Amino acid sequence: MDLQLTGTTAVVTGASRGIGLAITQALIAEGVRVVAGARTVTPHMQAHGAIALAADLTTPDGPASFIERAQAELGGIDLLVNNLGGGGDNEHPATFLTSTDEQWEEIFGLNFFSMVRTTRAALPSLLERGGSVINFSSMSSRIPHTAPLPYASAKGAVNTFSKGLAEEYGPQGVRVNTISPGAVLTEQWAGPDGFGAQLAAARGIPLEQLLREIPAEMGATIGQFADPSDVGALVAYLASPLAAAIHGADYTINAGAIKTV
Repeated sequence: MDLQLTGTTAVVTGASRGIGLAITQALIAEGVRVVAGARTVTPHMQAHGAIALAADLTTPDGPASFIERAQAELGGIDLLVNNLGGGGDNEHPATFLTSTDEQWEEIFGLNFFSMVRTTRAALPSLLERGGSVINFSSMSSRIPHTAPLPYASAKGAVNTFSKGLAEEYGPQGVRVNTISPGAVLTEQWAGPDGFGAQLAAARGIPLEQLLREIPAEMGATIGQFADPSDVGALVAYLASPLAAAIHGADYTINAGAIKTV
């Protein structure tokens, strides 16, 4: 299927690995010129033809500087994919009472304020070109007990921000949607130093056993992880003219883990 994206431009944050890298690859395969941003540029980011830029989007000035450089490379932005996020560098709090202000601030800075600032910087170009924004939330925003509370709360804020942005700028031609993945088989789960390895060690079981058990434990009806390429394909579709009437929506990729209507 031709998604009619050839010659358009995109900026993808958090693009050095996992979902962000899969999104970058999917867009480039559709003929999109992509600026891929990450704190550290890796060879994988450039292997498929992306313009890789190093940027720390958790700083107050980082997003504006990054978008300015991206626009200089692309000439304008048709699509912004705010994929950057995660659990941060600090150890996850076991309970709300064990969480600290520093942990909450770090998680919100990484998952929410980086998105707000990056979107603010890119919006003039998106308005000029009738562009699109795709923000990444999480299944945890709807089922908070599946993640540490600071992370789930930050993703809930992403949903509210995205809905408000859609309402304000939809009439001016900018589409805004969110994607809320569940368990996706990235390095975060499968890598030797990722969250999955830490969780397996805490449970005293091999990582391979954890990866077999986690999807069902998280309520995945079909009992499996999503693949990063599944997410990349959805981003490409939502960015395309074929999805012109999809606006203000939240798409979940969670293998059936969310049971509510």
